[in-house]
Amino acid sequence: MKFIAKTLYGLESVLAAELGMLGASEIRSVNRAVLFSGNREMMYRVNYCSRTALSVLMAIAEFRIGSKDDLFRGASEIDWSAIMDADSTFSVVPVVNSKLFGHTAFPGLVVKDAIADYFRTRTGKRPSVNTSDPGIIINLHISNDHADISVDSSGAPLYKRGYRTGQATAPLNEVLAAGILMLSGWNASASLTDPMCGSGTIPIEAGMIACRIPPGKFRRFYGFTRWKDYDEPLFNKVRKEYDGMICKSPVRITGSDISEQAVSQALNNVENAGLSDEITIDVSDFKDLRPAATGGFLFMNPPYGQRLKPDDLDEVYGMIGTTLKHSFPGFRAWIITPGKEYLADIGLKPKSKHILFNGSLECILAEFEIYPGTKKHRNGLKSP
Repeated sequence: MKFIAKTLYGLESVLAAELGMLGASEIRSVNRAVLFSGNREMMYRVNYCSRTALSVLMAIAEFRIGSKDDLFRGASEIDWSAIMDADSTFSVVPVVNSKLFGHTAFPGLVVKDAIADYFRTRTGKRPSVNTSDPGIIINLHISNDHADISVDSSGAPLYKRGYRTGQATAPLNEVLAAGILMLSGWNASASLTDPMCGSGTIPIEAGMIACRIPPGKFRRFYGFTRWKDYDEPLFNKVRKEYDGMICKSPVRITGSDISEQAVSQALNNVENAGLSDEITIDVSDFKDLRPAATGGFLFMNPPYGQRLKPDDLDEVYGMIGTTLKHSFPGFRAWIITPGKEYLADIGLKPKSKHILFNGSLECILAEFEIYPGTKKHRNGLKSP
């Protein structure tokens, strides 16, 4: 079986590594997605265990088209009865980049009609379209004259873990938070703190990694549970296998925020994720914060103009640089910002940079190594 795991731009490499660890084969990264092969159990496993996949699509057909009639014919030849029946509800989600169609929504209507005719011819009934809560979500992707049709096995996007009940302004997407942690190389072998944690997404995703909690543990629904061939005993086997690996965190994980409301929301989310004994969240202003130990990982998603609109962004980012330099020696700091001007205000030289997207906003994830004193002093040299 062929699958497409969709992800955020910049996280393709970590998703590919995840899929390899889960046992997938024929793994190939493309833009914002990773292609792979596996059986039905692998599809269940990726949905339940992948931290950086947004959704998992099962490919069911690909063919060349030169007109809408070709698209209708190709869609009509699919064995839809293997996935759904005439009593099912469905929707078609089209993504079209082709001169063959003047309106990008039209190809979706063509496929919808093909599915309706397929069942009407064989059963005398037709499944109903439901765009708000469809039983089956069908993805149509057309690039020039190439059509791909797949079925969404995830349903709601996989970043909706199920533990979040409250959120601060502009919360970090759970998949992006997990991806940042994995890009950094943090693997629960060093302490971690997030001093601007908002509703707690980064500490919670870190806690789930450290405790080996599957990201799907708190979800109540997957799209594949509505498929005609859903194998509930097999999915329960997958859940039991990975739930059995849950353990205590081997490292200290903390978070803080200047907002009492954000901290209250974060604590609720931590409790919902079953991590109250593993994560500490406190109210604190970053400039007054002092770490309990020297060294570790620090992650930060500071406010910026498009989000919280602080009065003086230059001052905020300058404070971040000063506090890191004077109060966090030995730390590796990872900061996500929406532009180079914010990095410049921090006043520290990044060791590495990655381009990511926070929603539709292009951002830079920058890594900083915070040395005691100056780097020259660290190397045993005198600074001028």
